[in-house]
Amino acid sequence: MSTTSASNLTKAVELSIAGMTCGGCATTVTRVLSRVPGVTGVRVDVSGSRAAVEGAVRPEELVRAVRESGYGAELADADRRKE
Repeated sequence: MSTTSASNLTKAVELSIAGMTCGGCATTVTRVLSRVPGVTGVRVDVSGSRAAVEGAVRPEELVRAVRESGYGAELADADRRKE
């Protein structure tokens, strides 16, 4: 049984996305992130290679979902400093 404490969840996180080059890529990343349980909003910026995600979700779940869809992902620099 898995337990998740409130301290492990985030309300907003920004991801750096690698390999996202077009609107179709942005649509895929948006769809993948939106399907992660707890996500309430997603904004993707192709030109900046970023995704901003809102909701009660562990950042590592977001990174894993994007990577499983074929794109690279990691926490953006500002979010790494919060850890």
